[in-house]
This record gives sequence, structure tokens and C-alpha cells, in this order.
Amino acid sequence: MSERAALPLDDAVELRLDPPLYDDSHRSWQESLRRFLEAEIAPHVGAWDEAGEVPVEAHRACAAFGLTGLGYPEAYGGCSEGVDALHHVITSLEWGLLGAGGVATALSTHAIGLPPVLAGGSEDLKARVAPRVISGDAIIGLAVTEPGAGSDVAGLATRAEADGDGFVLRGEKTYISGGMRADYLAVAVRTGDSGAGGVSLLLVDMDSPGITRSPLPKQGWWASDTASIHFDGARVPTANLLGPLHGGFPLIMRNFNTERLAMAATAIGSSRRCLADAVAWARERRTFGRRLADHQVIRHKLMDMYRQIAAAQAWLEQVAGRLRAGLPVAADIALLKVQASLLMEFCAREASQILGGASYIRGTAIERIYREVRVVAIGGGSEEILKDLAARQTGV
Repeated sequence: MSERAALPLDDAVELRLDPPLYDDSHRSWQESLRRFLEAEIAPHVGAWDEAGEVPVEAHRACAAFGLTGLGYPEAYGGCSEGVDALHHVITSLEWGLLGAGGVATALSTHAIGLPPVLAGGSEDLKARVAPRVISGDAIIGLAVTEPGAGSDVAGLATRAEADGDGFVLRGEKTYISGGMRADYLAVAVRTGDSGAGGVSLLLVDMDSPGITRSPLPKQGWWASDTASIHFDGARVPTANLLGPLHGGFPLIMRNFNTERLAMAATAIGSSRRCLADAVAWARERRTFGRRLADHQVIRHKLMDMYRQIAAAQAWLEQVAGRLRAGLPVAADIALLKVQASLLMEFCAREASQILGGASYIRGTAIERIYREVRVVAIGGGSEEILKDLAARQTGV
């Protein structure tokens, strides 16, 4: 067998779910999810990106397939039996491999909006909201960032003043994924003194009076709307408080770990897509009388992508395994997200160099991924913030 025939580049693109880490349930989930994404989502990615939105029917299709309910209690229409961290990692990897971060984000805001409701909401609130979200009939998101406070959650200024049987909200949130279309937002508000101890979480019905939304055009993730939200006397019932009063900070921090792990896995999946498209192009494209892949400089680019993807994948699986075992992972998740965003940036650039002008045409996966690099490096905590967080977590 020649060296070229033995080269496992296709294995770098095709995630191998080898034992003992993965079992039959993981392999079955990956296979069925990929079939669903290829049949129901992939054909529409370009059109949805250009339209700047994903139709509500896509939310319902994801719900009917079981994607929206993955990991959530059966009592609300979800599926949690036998589901672990690796099922969620596989989901994010497959979304990344699709090369459509905006579509993935539009269809996944429940992953950051619903957990605080289930963790801190009353039984009545959970029973009222969770089934609507899991069925695809309602969209939920999370609103933490403000014009003057991003990763510094303890510094947020949007206030919720107690008033009778509810709260009155005043302030502004910005860069809110899904904010234009959300039916519900879990909103971080200040209910007490300055600092983390004065922060609460409220579930806000976005049809309430006193709320205005403004769309924010952006560089990437076109298919997922992003908004600024203005609260001018909006009322929220006391029953919509998530967790104890002034106890929202721990819920937000716990949510960040989940979001960062998902973003890291999606970035690694997007890097795999960059490698896949670069390999396919290099094998077919001919320059100076031979395949592009026969040029040493191109082979080195492919090997550098392969090497870094394999290393990041191994770290991702190690972190998921630790998470499944209940071990501390906050510092590793923070640094993994940094590594994955740098990997995605590197692979997007190298794939673009290999494809040349073909990578610059709108509607191609590499062009979309390149536009999405910066939001992955910034969203959920920037590279700089996360390095500092990891330093504190590790006692530096």
C-alpha cells in the first residue's frame, strides 16, 4: 500500500467514535443526527444565511427529530435517559461540520436559555415554558451582556425593582442571540447592591409592554438574528424569578461552562469542515501539470490542519469525560475554548489559501466559516478573559 493510500486524512474529517470512550448510543446519535442535518438543514443553509433568518418550521423540525429536547427531562417532552456530555459534544461537532454557525445558533439558543429555567424556576414555570420550547413552539434565549458590561457579569446595570407582586425592569441588553424572535429571555438583572451578590435572573415574556428590540447587522452568523433589548418599565411577575433573589450569578456562571464547551466543539467541527473542503479541492484541482495535493507546501498545510485538529479533539474528549465524571473542568473548558477558536481561525485561513478565489465566493462553507471566526473568539468570553479566568481557577 502506498503512503498516499494509507494516509488517514479521511479519518481526520470523519470523527471516529472509537471505544471505550464512545458506545453504541453515541454512534447511533451521530449517524441519525448527520442524516437529519444533511436532509433537513444543509440544503437550505445558503438561502437562510442570505435571508438573515431561519424559518419557524426549522425549529419544529429540530424538535420533532429530538434535537431540541436532547438532555432535558422527559416530563417536559425531552430525552435525558442515557444522555451524557459526549452526546452534546457530538451534536456541536456535527453542527460545526455543517459549516453554518448562524443556522446552528438560530436553532440552538434554547441551550443557553432553557437550563436556567429548569435549574431555578418553579415547578409551575417549568411546566408552562419548557414543553413549549422543547416542542419548537417557542424560542428562548439568554440576555446577560450590556453596553457597559460583557464578561464582567458582576458589573451589569439593568435593574429590576420590586413592585407589588412583580418587578419593573429598566435598562438595556445587547448582542443578544435570537433576541429579535425570542418569545422568552432569561435576563440577568441587578436587584441588590453592586457586585455578584446583587444579581438575579428573571424569565421575561417578550410580548410584555415596555420592551423594544433593535436588530444588529453583523459580520457573521447572518442566519441568526442579534439584538439590543431596551426595558422601559417592563413588568415581570415574581413567579418568574429563577433561583433565589440575588442568587442569579451562580446560575449564569454554570451556564457559561456549557456554552463554552459547545462553542469549542462547534469550532473544532468547523475546522474539520475546513480540512474536508481543502482536501477535496487539493485532490481534484490541478496546477502546473499535477494535483494541488502533490505540491509539498500544500501537503504541509493539510498536515498542520490535521495535527492541530487531532490534538484539539483529544482535549475536547478528555474534558467531556471529566465533565461526565463530575470532576472540575472550568479552567480546562476556558482554555479549550481559546484553543478551539485559534484552531478555527488557523484552519479557515489555510483552507482559504488552498481553495484560493473559490473560498471567497459567498455561499461556500469556507467563506461562511471565515466570517464566523471572530464571534467564536469573542462570544461566551473572549480569549483574553478566558485565559485570565483559567489562571485564577488554577491558582496562578
